[in-house]
Amino acid sequence: MSLGQQLHPHLPFLRRYARALTGDQIHGDAYVRATLEAIVAAPEEFPAGVDPRLGLYKIFHAIWSSSHLDDGPAVIGPDGQEAIAQARLGRLTPLPRQALLLTALEGFTIEDVAYLISMDADEVEALVEEALSAIESQTRAKVLIIEDEPIIAMDIETIVRDLGHEVTAIAVTREDAVREAMAQRPGLVLADIQLADDSSGIDAVKDILGEFSVPVIFITAFPERLLTGERPEPTFLITKPFQRSTVKAAISQALFFDEATAPA
Repeated sequence: MSLGQQLHPHLPFLRRYARALTGDQIHGDAYVRATLEAIVAAPEEFPAGVDPRLGLYKIFHAIWSSSHLDDGPAVIGPDGQEAIAQARLGRLTPLPRQALLLTALEGFTIEDVAYLISMDADEVEALVEEALSAIESQTRAKVLIIEDEPIIAMDIETIVRDLGHEVTAIAVTREDAVREAMAQRPGLVLADIQLADDSSGIDAVKDILGEFSVPVIFITAFPERLLTGERPEPTFLITKPFQRSTVKAAISQALFFDEATAPA
């Protein structure tokens, strides 16, 4: 099996991570594209003796760490042709949050993350604890949940409330979601893709975003269907079935970027 064939199943999930890391689909996808260009240009430099997914994320992190340090365009890629417009420094994801995303969202072990970011396992554990502590002090938000499965909706509601956020409503259809969003504007939306009346959570979110801006986390059992690299697509995405830690990390990261861009 070729290297490309080995890496292909992992690309949707690298896109998910890159978007969560950068808080933006365009920038996240640009880093993924630069990673693939680097691999194509020098396949012999792909990490040997490790799982292909681990090697893919290792190349990604090498590019991320070497190109996101300046507040301005960074030119990367084998031919120097790929320019990624950088967010301001306040929007850059700090190392503790990177460690949390890699463990909670992507499911890597502490040892895997230590390899990916070139640190000791003890240091990674300390970073994750630091990120979790930061979550506790995060600004509280009003959250709209769009989910038609009662048990899943209750589980999400519990997680959201345990984090100290307020649940404004649980909507089960597109129409319900839009009505509830207009009645009490949420600071965050968590949306399932397929809703009770065969309406779409994506369409519901588009309707809401047509009225006001709000960070959105999509929840789906088939993330690869939404992570093709085309636009528009979700920036934050949780896979069903999910772990509580995954939802917690995604909520925190979405609000992190929302707070970073809020007027002072």
